Amino acid sequence: MLTKKQYQLLLFIDRRLKESGVSPSFDEMKEALDLKSKSGIHRLITGLEERGFIRRLPHRARALEVLRLPENMGGAFEPEAEAKPTAGTAPTGGPSNVIRGNFAAALPGATLTGSSESVALPLYGKIAAGTPIEALRDTSETIDVPAALCGSGEHYALSVEGDSMIEAGILDGDTVIIRRCDHADNGTIVVALVDGVEATLKRLRRHRDSVALEPANAKYETRIFGPDRVTIQGRLVGLLRTY
Repeated sequence: MLTKKQYQLLLFIDRRLKESGVSPSFDEMKEALDLKSKSGIHRLITGLEERGFIRRLPHRARALEVLRLPENMGGAFEPEAEAKPTAGTAPTGGPSNVIRGNFAAALPGATLTGSSESVALPLYGKIAAGTPIEALRDTSETIDVPAALCGSGEHYALSVEGDSMIEAGILDGDTVIIRRCDHADNGTIVVALVDGVEATLKRLRRHRDSVALEPANAKYETRIFGPDRVTIQGRLVGLLRTY
């Protein structure tokens, strides 16, 4: 999912390449997006590159190639429209795009927000040691996520704290989308509750009468428990990141 500014920049680059065959300069991009500095453009370019929408051509100045365009062309973002912001924060330091407000009627699961393209999920809090998930069931705060990230079933969102899953591409500060379940296959990244008090996001491995919770960071050790000590509270189905 792109931020509004990333979407605008991608369309601008694509249009200029089709018109002239030459990538726009950073100054031209800054002016087109009405940004105050080129550092904001650098962050947007990096975000588009990491998401696989563009690539920088080596040994050539101002050389960008558009690899793909969003599937929702003309849908999620329109340059001048006051569309509902999506999850994340504008990479240029602008206003937050996280939907916050009075969602008094929100239930502990996915609820449609009036658009088939987005779903409002309860944002329970941080996934951190010593905090049971059930203690985080405060539905006063929600977050809008692309409906494509959520299939059937009940979902919720958590903020990631720590670096134990960085080798799986899950970074400190990310927001993970969790499908509520009490069983998961081996190798699945899950929210596991240990001894009823400690919640953690780890990769699940079962072997005979033991349950292993594997980190994705060589600095941390795999923890092994008896099956009666670990309760699965959901499995990872999506991830949101801000720039």
